[in-house]
Amino acid sequence: MRKKSNNLRVLLVREAARLMFEEGVEQYLEAKKKAAKRILGKQTRDLPSNGEISDELYQLSLFHRGDELSTTLFEMRLLAMDVMEYLEIFSPRLIGSVSTGRIRHGSDIDLHIFTDSLESLQNHLDSHNWQYELKQVWIEKGGKPTEFTHVYLDLDYPVELSVYPVNEIRVRGRSSTDGKPINRFSISALRNLIMVEHADDWSDYIGGVGDVF
Repeated sequence: MRKKSNNLRVLLVREAARLMFEEGVEQYLEAKKKAAKRILGKQTRDLPSNGEISDELYQLSLFHRGDELSTTLFEMRLLAMDVMEYLEIFSPRLIGSVSTGRIRHGSDIDLHIFTDSLESLQNHLDSHNWQYELKQVWIEKGGKPTEFTHVYLDLDYPVELSVYPVNEIRVRGRSSTDGKPINRFSISALRNLIMVEHADDWSDYIGGVGDVF
């Protein structure tokens, strides 16, 4: 019985990952529910974790788009560094798939920024002539729904800024995929990450920038 249950879980994981990779399903919960419906014909409480699906999705992405993903990841990390340097006064921190390297088609750049004045952030963005959209998002925090501001930047790759009060800069939330504290990269930490994981591309990039001058 246990083996049958494990096999079913593997099927659910693979189908949920496929739905996200091939059919553009964005949310883990939606992918899990659709996978259960297709495989079992009904819903079940025994659904795989987000982390299991994330692992399978990453392997799918590597298999089908490994070389492309490597180039895209480097470009996204460079863009993230540029944006963070411009927003340095708001203590930006990189999180999510661009920080872990587990990007897939449709991934965006997720940044946490910290300010007690949304107006100052908007003025800063306006001074750079960036196109952006503000949205109020409700997230459960401490067992109760809390409203946060998210800013979506329309750049070469989509960038999402999650805005937090300054006094929360040392507060680390937990990942929705594995439940562990979220790793957040400062500008210097991101630069070091790029230099280590993209050494050749970084060398070519720095050489190219130097040639401009």
